[in-house]
This record gives sequence, structure tokens and C-alpha cells, in this order.
Amino acid sequence: MEDRDRKGMTHGHSHAHTHKETKAVLNRMSKIIGHMESVKSMVENGRDCSEVLIQLAAVKSAISSVSRVILKDHIDHCIVDAVRENDTESIEELKNAIDKFL
Repeated sequence: MEDRDRKGMTHGHSHAHTHKETKAVLNRMSKIIGHMESVKSMVENGRDCSEVLIQLAAVKSAISSVSRVILKDHIDHCIVDAVRENDTESIEELKNAIDKFL
């Protein structure tokens, strides 16, 4: 059975999604996208490869940081709810997502 969360997104499991960090995540992602546009511009303008790599390392770090926020928020809300509701499918989905992420 598919559910829709409060943002209208469809999920294949039975619990509703509530995320406290959505706005913070979206703000961080906007900054990451802006930073990537700057890195793209650096490449287009023939900037030194070392400078580009340093900026890419900063982007990688920012992506890791926002990923941690998403994971913590998911555990704090969705997984806690899934455990309460004995929703083993959601727990398996998280395990699979972590495997792919790592």
C-alpha cells in the first residue's frame, strides 16, 4: 500500500512522514547547488585543477553533512514510528539505502 506524506510524496510503506529538518536540508542543498555551479564555472574558465579539487572536496563535505542531517531526521522520526508500528519494510528500506550510500 502506498502512502502520501505531508509534502504529497508517495512511499511504499505504511507510516506517515514528518521531518523537522526539511527547510534546513533544502537550504543546505541550495548552497551545494550554488557551489557546484561555481565549480563548473571554474572548470569552464580553465582554473587551476588544484583549486577545482579543493572546491570539490568542500562540496563533498557539504553533501556528507546534509546526508547526516537527513539520516538523523529519518531515524528520529520515520524509523521510530516504523518500530512503534512494527513496519519492518521501512526498516529494511533504510538498511538498503545505507548500503547504497556507503
